Amino acid sequence: MKIQERTGVGAGRSGAPVQPPVGDRLPAPPRERKPALAALAVLLILVGALGATMLVLRAGDRIEVVKVTEEVQAGESVGKRVTSVMVAADDGINYIRWEQLDALKDLKAKSTIYPGTVVIGEMFTDSDSLPDGKALVGLALKEGQYPADLKNGDAVSAYHVGSTGSASGNSGNSGNSGAGADKGDSGGLIVADARVDKMKTNSDATVSTGTLALTLLVDEGDAAALAQAAAAGEVAVVRVPGN
Repeated sequence: MKIQERTGVGAGRSGAPVQPPVGDRLPAPPRERKPALAALAVLLILVGALGATMLVLRAGDRIEVVKVTEEVQAGESVGKRVTSVMVAADDGINYIRWEQLDALKDLKAKSTIYPGTVVIGEMFTDSDSLPDGKALVGLALKEGQYPADLKNGDAVSAYHVGSTGSASGNSGNSGNSGAGADKGDSGGLIVADARVDKMKTNSDATVSTGTLALTLLVDEGDAAALAQAAAAGEVAVVRVPGN
């Protein structure tokens, strides 16, 4: 009788192992902390934020400088062939600020400066040296021998306009007038491409003679013919494309 009771008690039990209660689980090992890596991450974040801030501040520090709008050849001044642009300030670049434009007009380009160039001080000189193959020729022009709006830096051509023997010269050389004429002929082209290097304004012109002092930068090969015609007072200057 006792044997049956014992058998009945054990018959209802399962053969699976008994799981420990939830509260009896073994604790997980503590995670290893790495304070050096955390500090490095924070430092990188701070450096990145500082760099972004500096870029924003630097972009806002802008200055107004001079940019050439038309070609300026060696030995010429910029004249009015300039405009202003805004650039980021940089102490390592010798920008010519817009407020220095008047002083810049007294300087000469060392070499050809092309349109769209933001100019710097190293591109100019205040010396009187001329580029190779160029010469300066002075003229004294009467009213009517130059455009009223002529100014420094203008591109011009020079023509022979002598009155002595002009009628016979024109009748005998009607097919040689204009650009195809010899440089010594009346009405002939002396210099096709020159630049006004220096000139006096109309208010500075000599009142007694009504002449205008003008200096042209020309090719050295044209200098002799232009100087000869200028000495005789037989030169007229016209503006041409390129201004």
